[in-house]
Amino acid sequence: MPERTRAMEQMLELSDEDEVTPELLGSQVQKAQEQLLQLRRQQEQIEKQKRELEELSRRQEELERGRAEMTDKLTRSLVVLEREAYETQNKLEQLRATRESFGQHLEVLEGIDPKGWNPSDLHRELSRALSTVDDARAEFSQQRSRLQAIATQDSEAVSLPEAAPEVAGTRGEKSFGQWVLIGFALSLPLITVGLVALLIFWWMAKG
Repeated sequence: MPERTRAMEQMLELSDEDEVTPELLGSQVQKAQEQLLQLRRQQEQIEKQKRELEELSRRQEELERGRAEMTDKLTRSLVVLEREAYETQNKLEQLRATRESFGQHLEVLEGIDPKGWNPSDLHRELSRALSTVDDARAEFSQQRSRLQAIATQDSEAVSLPEAAPEVAGTRGEKSFGQWVLIGFALSLPLITVGLVALLIFWWMAKG
């Protein structure tokens, strides 16, 4: 404290040169108190600035940690979502191809008309019709296996990084049971046509 030291030196000089009086001592004490009060104010100001700097430093560190954390999570999430979008696109293409294939087979099966067959070509027409049914059955079994494989893959949830606070969500995808029901619904027309064809064949053979 240079000011306090200087004040003490001045008091010593006065004691050597002038007569020390109570008034002079009181004046020096008052000056010392004022200097001490000023030093305390400066100390409080410095401590306040220190606290502000510490708060700014803490918030800056929080910003850097938060930015690094969310940058990492968002980057990894985008990779996962990109992969899911690609797989979903492939699933949609598979479903469109399956629907088109089923529609074509159904159209062919519905076009079979045993009543219009020539009795002399009954054996050949019947063989052709049965071959058509077998082709539809084979295609249906193949596509059904593919749909089951897709349903099994869909049972795995998208693994995104957790955020704080945690936010849960649902994908709204179909379960395996739902895919089975879809497969049954798609196969129902084929089953119906097959049963009708068998009844017609049995009726003609009986007749």
